[in-house]
Amino acid sequence: MAGDDGADETVSIRTYVPRYQKERWQEHADELGMSQSEFIRTMVQAGRKGFEPPESAATPERVNEPNREEPDSSAVTPGVDGLKRRVEQVLADGNHYDWDELLAALTDDIEERLDETMQELQSAGRVRYSGRHGGYVLAE
Repeated sequence: MAGDDGADETVSIRTYVPRYQKERWQEHADELGMSQSEFIRTMVQAGRKGFEPPESAATPERVNEPNREEPDSSAVTPGVDGLKRRVEQVLADGNHYDWDELLAALTDDIEERLDETMQELQSAGRVRYSGRHGGYVLAE
């Protein structure tokens, strides 16, 4: 019977994003006539295209296949094509970038995002800073 294996079962996941990001996603979803859940599912699936493993890589369906081929070690590394595209996008403006400038352009606002995330995690009691140990740790 269909659905007995749980393949059609809908489950929830939880993620945390800054409020402005959620609002931006909601606006975009509204423009497209989608629910926010449908929008996020669609965007995640679309974004995964650059991160798909090579066809010969083991997937849950292929793990137990007899005599299956091993992944080709010369195959494209998942996610690298996305980075190549980002580098090309940054360099498309015709300017010359030194290493640090290129790195800064590719990592965007990671420092700001990390700061916001750490503040949120500390406020939620999930992470704490220990001056004595000189760093962050998961709260117990």
